[in-house]
Amino acid sequence: MSLDAFNAWIASHPQWLGLILFLVAFFECAAVIGLVLPGVVMLFAIAVLAGGGALGLGQTLLLAFLGGLLGDTLSYWLGRRFHRDIRRLPLLRHHPEWLAGAEGFVSRYGVAGLLLGRFIGALRPFLPLVAGMLDMPFGRFLAVSVLAAGGWSVAYLLPGWATGAALRLPLPAGFWAQAGVIAGGLLLLGGPLIHACLKQRRDTSLIAAGLSLLLLLALLVGWPYLNALDHGLMALIQAARSPLMDPLMVALTRLGDFRTQLIVGLVLCGLLLALRRGRHALFAGACLLGTGLLNATLKHLFSRARPEVIADPLNAFSMPSGHSSASFACFLVLAVLASREATPRVRLTWLLLAMLPAAAIAGSRLYLGAHWPSDVIAGALLAATVCASGLWLSQRRQPLPALPPRLWWCLLPALLLVFALFSGWDLAQAVQRYQPH
Repeated sequence: MSLDAFNAWIASHPQWLGLILFLVAFFECAAVIGLVLPGVVMLFAIAVLAGGGALGLGQTLLLAFLGGLLGDTLSYWLGRRFHRDIRRLPLLRHHPEWLAGAEGFVSRYGVAGLLLGRFIGALRPFLPLVAGMLDMPFGRFLAVSVLAAGGWSVAYLLPGWATGAALRLPLPAGFWAQAGVIAGGLLLLGGPLIHACLKQRRDTSLIAAGLSLLLLLALLVGWPYLNALDHGLMALIQAARSPLMDPLMVALTRLGDFRTQLIVGLVLCGLLLALRRGRHALFAGACLLGTGLLNATLKHLFSRARPEVIADPLNAFSMPSGHSSASFACFLVLAVLASREATPRVRLTWLLLAMLPAAAIAGSRLYLGAHWPSDVIAGALLAATVCASGLWLSQRRQPLPALPPRLWWCLLPALLLVFALFSGWDLAQAVQRYQPH
């Protein structure tokens, strides 16, 4: 069956959509099969149909998550059961370089390799298999796979679902034209940046800073002409709201609060200084502080009112989004520190991973009606401009060295503890607030 015929069959049998989504996600992440299956295209087509009204966003993401996690787990147990004998499979016997590349990746990056490789198509089907072959403890494998599958399902399914929902709902005139302008601008940023990174140009960070600043200035000038996009996306998101999601989004948005981000920044810089990594601490502190100061300045310069969904007289200005700029700055800094001295593809993958939690926090502001979409995009561009500029300045004389893996065992638990404390407390409060009386 051709891909076009498959898509046509799904469209004519929507009652099977959930099961098909689960199976495609399972096979996309299963050993060997995921390499020959055009899963990305199939998942996007299924997500578009789901967003058209067949499945809710939560159902779509949950089915993809469970299917991908089951595919990972099966691959892990195959590797654990057969070990080196797995190389005797016909397809792997004729292509030994597939497993060799995955083994080298896991050997170099360890547990983090399972998280990174999830977003590298050629590696994704083999990494759980290799983890089993190398007898990685199942608890450690499962913990990383849950995190990886969650991020993967959002990154691969959310764009398609949003497209399907946008095609279903009536949107203001000019919406698609304005969306095309924004998409074109982001491609203008991503295309040259990816090319410069893959070519390992020394001025990659300067290119990223210049393009991000150019797009930010264009958005700051042109946001009054994006009304159709802002109102259309806001209506689309508000139509997808669910009482079950409200507590989670309230807790998620707290991670981008000034209080949370301030403590995270202090903990990060303090630990880097304590570990005698002054250059890294200076880079992180300058990026986080610079982003915060510029965001506050721009808010008062533009004095843009918030959406009518929320009333916040104590913080009435919305452009750019402070939660968006703070979260993107925080996670981009962590991605830069984690990707030093890595290969270009791994550096790009770290940046992609950094954008997922940052985008989730920024997206919670849209869900709660606290910001316009253009506010959130402006916040992300502001963070990208400051972080890229900070990286360029810190490397003018010599490259910023990589942090030894042992230092991450100090940094990550401390940062995760801060996030967990704030999100756990706020989630409990939000659940209690939203419980029916």
